[in-house]
Amino acid sequence: MSALDDDWRAGLDDVDATLIDEYQSGFPVVERPFQVVAEGLGVDESEALERVRRLREYGVFRRFGAVLNPPVIGSSTLAAVKAPEDRFEEVAAVINDYRQVNHNYRRDHEWNMWFVVTAGSRETRDRILDEIEERTGCAVLNLPMLTDYYIDLEFPVVNADRFARESLEHTDVSATRISEDAKGSLSTLEAELLVEIQDGFPLSLTPYHDIAETLDADVDDVLVAVRRLLDDGSIKRIGCVVNHVVTGFHNNCMVVWNVPDDELDERGVSVGELPYVTLCYHRPRRPEQDWPYNLFTMIHGREAEAVDEKIDELANDYLPFEHERLYSTATLKQTGAQYEELVASDE
Repeated sequence: MSALDDDWRAGLDDVDATLIDEYQSGFPVVERPFQVVAEGLGVDESEALERVRRLREYGVFRRFGAVLNPPVIGSSTLAAVKAPEDRFEEVAAVINDYRQVNHNYRRDHEWNMWFVVTAGSRETRDRILDEIEERTGCAVLNLPMLTDYYIDLEFPVVNADRFARESLEHTDVSATRISEDAKGSLSTLEAELLVEIQDGFPLSLTPYHDIAETLDADVDDVLVAVRRLLDDGSIKRIGCVVNHVVTGFHNNCMVVWNVPDDELDERGVSVGELPYVTLCYHRPRRPEQDWPYNLFTMIHGREAEAVDEKIDELANDYLPFEHERLYSTATLKQTGAQYEELVASDE
């Protein structure tokens, strides 16, 4: 199904709409989660499961399972290079070859290739960045997250909204400091569990039992581990992960702002509360690389004009500072973060 298919809702009923918009998180951590979800939908357990399967096959859901939180589990960074146009595909191939690179986008800017490296440790992360620099001959702009004001790509899509959360009034935010050296204090079972679920849960009536069987563990122990990982933030949410591009939200812009340091937290929190801001976080300036920006925001929309209107609103009403708009023009790689090194050697 194409992201330009205006008819993507054809064939969906009210139950599908509820499943898509209300079960992006909050899937029950119980042995038979679809039984609980089915009660809320007013259908039987098998039908709830079949609807999730169908919506995934249709492309509305990218996957079913847990959304992990890289900065809590290990060490993650946003990085960029200035890839020469005549070597652009070559540089992309080198970067995408690393399993620890889970997102890579072309953006309309001098720094034209932006990617995320997620590893189990800062040492592994930085080694990969050094290798990329050496192999490509391109200097790497390394921008680890320092403060999370608001990060959430969970929003309703069965609507005619021009931009994400157009119908909402505000979102709840808080300033959460992120350590570059963060390492979750994981038990052996928890580490193995994260590796097992990183690409999604089994689509069955008993997904936790199936995971437990794969890990040769007791299902009750798996359920306890999942709940603890949710509580400590290693897992952000459990549910049906929507494909926003397919559902029409294919316009997005990363806007970088030069905010006075003494105003950063106040501005970050106030902007993070705006419903149309899907991501808001603090990353370091790199003056030695002519990068003066310290606040990052993202806006997703169905209409490019609507995205621009909201950026104008940000600049006029909330962030009256120097800024640049980095529009995404191509997806070069998009996968879930990979965590095998939590339980195995990096070699």
